Amino acid sequence: MTEQQGDPRHLETLDRDLARFSNLETATSYVGRPMVGPGISLVFVVLAGLAAALFFGQTNNAMIVIVAACFGAYMALNIGANDVANNMGPAVGANALSMGGAIAIAIVFESAGALIAGGDVVSTIAKGIIAPESMGTAEIFIWAMMAALLSAALWVNLATWVGAPVSTTHSVVGGVMGAGIAAAGFAAVNWPTMGKIAASWVISPVLGGAVAALFLWLIKSRIIYREDKIAAARTWVPVLVGIMAGAFASYLALKGLKKIIKIDLPTALLIGAAIGALVWVTMIPVIRKQSEGLENRNKSLKVLFGIPLVVSAALLSFAHGANDVANAVGPLAAIVQASQSGNFTEAVSIPFWVMVIGAFGISFGLFLFGPKLIRMVGSQITKLNPMRAYCVALSAAITVIVASWLGLPVSSTHIAVGGVFGVGFFREWDAERRIRNARLTMPERPNYAPEERRRRKLVRRSHFMTIIAAWVITVPAAAILSATVFFLITLAMGSV
Repeated sequence: MTEQQGDPRHLETLDRDLARFSNLETATSYVGRPMVGPGISLVFVVLAGLAAALFFGQTNNAMIVIVAACFGAYMALNIGANDVANNMGPAVGANALSMGGAIAIAIVFESAGALIAGGDVVSTIAKGIIAPESMGTAEIFIWAMMAALLSAALWVNLATWVGAPVSTTHSVVGGVMGAGIAAAGFAAVNWPTMGKIAASWVISPVLGGAVAALFLWLIKSRIIYREDKIAAARTWVPVLVGIMAGAFASYLALKGLKKIIKIDLPTALLIGAAIGALVWVTMIPVIRKQSEGLENRNKSLKVLFGIPLVVSAALLSFAHGANDVANAVGPLAAIVQASQSGNFTEAVSIPFWVMVIGAFGISFGLFLFGPKLIRMVGSQITKLNPMRAYCVALSAAITVIVASWLGLPVSSTHIAVGGVFGVGFFREWDAERRIRNARLTMPERPNYAPEERRRRKLVRRSHFMTIIAAWVITVPAAAILSATVFFLITLAMGSV
């Protein structure tokens, strides 16, 4: 060892240099971490394009389909990042599931729903928004669908970035409408259908919130506010789980299994009633055994709602994958059909390879970017526990059934988030009611000042206003963006 190497001052310098290197390595990892998600997403989008090249073959329109497949993959990633949070957020916010557990369950059930029961047939232009024949040629139709797909994906991406859960269905509808207007004028739009969709902006959250609040009132009045909470839970929790099982059985029969078997509403309700009654009877001894030894307090009740909440989140994910995967791959499938045969005026079946892109894209989007919106829905709007989150999940299934019965268009995103709002606002109302009653019976209790009452609000108003604003402008924003993209595409291709 040289004299310099043995010098303590040299060793101290070496330690400082190593410490700097360690800090640099840590900083580099933090700088690189935000790029991991976009990097993996880019790889997935490229792989989707390669899959399109492999399955579509070498034809004149191969490049168009490859680009459309990349757009579809990008849209699927954004659906996973934004939409799936509505199903998993309440369970995570209530601590019934960890973030990792929620993502794992959602990936499995979203993919299963998409691949087993997803997207049997979609209209050539999203649910009759635009008259197909108004497009004139297959080429114009393809550009319009590409513009709609890209603009919807960009809008959902922006909404995810600002932390607003929005309807991917409304985003696609707005994209299709904007591109259709740009291609064929305002007369091409089916305005009565657009009117129904606009009505769903109000119907979906109000109905979802009302149903969630109703069940929370039932739980509070029949279980939480009872003197013997455990005895009340042994009576009512099996009933509530039976209602949940029946509602989800009907929901999945109506919405989740369309590809496997067609079931009408009366038959779905009969199936739900039978399964609900069976589960109710089965759960009576289960809840009785599970409640043995529990203390007579609210915290003990959370244990009884944990498993039903996890099951409901999984079933919601299955139904979501079966229904909303078409938002990502429906326009892509229409482009594939128009590119292959030139036919764009009839309904289009979704090829399996296209469905795989949608299913995998939703899963990757959830895994890479989903936690932000899951936290927003689960814990940042209002505080959730298993009972409140259970009410939100149950309202999602029941509201869809009621809306189908009434023939009303609804958004699963608006229903789920509306359920969270409903639970939060009901808690505010119930807290105010109890304060008023306590003041009547005990005048000596302190009276909260207006500023203190505002501080004690149980729903964060900033998030409430942000989400409502995002809902209202989703269709027009996606439409304007789509029209702009359509003009840019046609200008670039020399069609205008």
